[in-house]
Amino acid sequence: MSNTRNRFDHINQRIEKAFINSGRSLSKPVTLLAVSKRHPLEKIQALYELNQRNFGESYLQEALEKIKHSSQPDIIWHFIGPIQSNKTKDIAQNFQWVHSIDRLKIARRLSTQRSEMPPLNICLQINISQESQKSGFSVDKINTDMEEIMKLPNLTIRGLMAIPKPSSDFKQQKADFRQLRKLMQQLNEQYKLQMDTLSMGMSNDLEAAISEGATIVRVGTALFGPRE
Repeated sequence: MSNTRNRFDHINQRIEKAFINSGRSLSKPVTLLAVSKRHPLEKIQALYELNQRNFGESYLQEALEKIKHSSQPDIIWHFIGPIQSNKTKDIAQNFQWVHSIDRLKIARRLSTQRSEMPPLNICLQINISQESQKSGFSVDKINTDMEEIMKLPNLTIRGLMAIPKPSSDFKQQKADFRQLRKLMQQLNEQYKLQMDTLSMGMSNDLEAAISEGATIVRVGTALFGPRE
């Protein structure tokens, strides 16, 4: 438990320091999303006892087992992995957030299969670095599909998510995250939306992400330790 607490405290100290250095308003805090994929439920429970409530999963069957056996009803489950069409029903019915919507077809299926439940909070995944091997809307394509996604009745478009090309250069990290922030501002203005979420930044670049307005940072191994 001591190692878990030390890692948890260290990450939160990094977030707090980055937040202060950025000069951001306290009205827009940063949420730590603990990426718990491939970590056992016992490790989730240990972080829960430290008041961590948001957990991110990428592998559906593994996640469903954890959700089924978790005894904590106030955990907020986020799906952050690639989404196949045949998995949308279980995702729609078991998660409160989905960060990885990368095409209109997936958004439509999630909305249809979310009926009779509160709207699903979603982030649209943007391929901000234009990498051919990564999924996500291109900056140009998102404008083509945005109006259709806005019409879907059982989704709440909360914001954008991105996984930029890895870089150890702080200025480059900031430039990528700045691009996502400006895209959200543009879409909010263009479509009269109120998106408030930038899901960006992980263990190696959360400082740059926070400096550019991240509201959710996704941290895995630095919180949980090595995967078993």
